[in-house]
Amino acid sequence: MKTMRIIAAVALVTLFAGCGGTTSASSTAPATKAVAAASGSGDVSAGAEVYKSTCSSCHAPDASGLEGLGKPLAGSEFISGQSNDELVTFLKVGRGPSDADNASGVQMPPRGGNPALSDDDLLDVVVYLKSLG
Repeated sequence: MKTMRIIAAVALVTLFAGCGGTTSASSTAPATKAVAAASGSGDVSAGAEVYKSTCSSCHAPDASGLEGLGKPLAGSEFISGQSNDELVTFLKVGRGPSDADNASGVQMPPRGGNPALSDDDLLDVVVYLKSLG
């Protein structure tokens, strides 16, 4: 019985890790994060890592979107038309399927479904996405 509980716990951890769980990207070198936070400009490479671990499962590894899940983000007019602060606010709140501005009808969860992401992590993702086009 104890072995079954251990196997179930490992399976759950593995499942959640693939769905936006924290990774080493959220624990980048303190100096790098301090510079990003102090400048308020974000860190493209840290954002790429957070994107890969949290956002790519719905928006595709290359940010081209996945039909029925997440909209394309690379070169998105929505992203290019918003300030960094507006996008961070959007990511913090998400967008429900019944929201009038939701063109896909799919839930965009707050913080991409990863409540462990800090505002600095979100800013990193924003500057990464803006770097794509």
